[in-house]
Amino acid sequence: MSEEISNHMDKYQVGRLTELCIVIDDNDNVIGEEDKKTCHLYKNIEKGLLHRAFSVVLFNSKNQLLVQERSDTKITFPGYFTDSCSSHPLSNCQELDENNAIGVRRAAQRRMCAELGIPLEEVSLDDIIFMTRYHYKAQSDETWGEHEIAYLLLMTKDVTLNPDSRELKNYYYMSKEELRELLEKGARGEAKITPWLKLMAENFLFKWWDSLPNVNDFVDHKTIHRL
Repeated sequence: MSEEISNHMDKYQVGRLTELCIVIDDNDNVIGEEDKKTCHLYKNIEKGLLHRAFSVVLFNSKNQLLVQERSDTKITFPGYFTDSCSSHPLSNCQELDENNAIGVRRAAQRRMCAELGIPLEEVSLDDIIFMTRYHYKAQSDETWGEHEIAYLLLMTKDVTLNPDSRELKNYYYMSKEELRELLEKGARGEAKITPWLKLMAENFLFKWWDSLPNVNDFVDHKTIHRL
């Protein structure tokens, strides 16, 4: 793992590089598996390596979005503002199950517990709504990047938070107007925003927000949005 490990990463993040991600083609068909390190090295991304991921947007009962500020030790985009919880389903039987995206939703349930400290009993799989998918590529630095088809998952619920400081350093509940202000700061170079938060907000969240929690009209499982 040696030469490519960045100085900002800690032992916890380095340890997570061995997790097995699901490798897919451009139409989200499973074609194999690779460890997290391999999937996130930009030299491999430039050759077309693509993996499955998810992004959770968690709203409370006031229709405020949970936005987190990533830990400074994260592999990609350390210290950036981002969505509520984003990660990868693992290449195992439980999280490869594609029936109604249950495998991805299980992964989201697992990571919300691990990352945000939300007790498992507070999040059922039925609470996690599979909205749509989007495909994007983004370079973090000279070594690392993201190239994913991400399942956009929505949850509207008041939950207990006990975040893991190894994953995030701050979190905020934001109104639509506050998120717009944050993105404007990002555009001016006054805040660091992950590319996927910006893409999600502009293409989906601002269109859905006023309809929450009644989002059935926006569910689209057929399209993979190329962003």
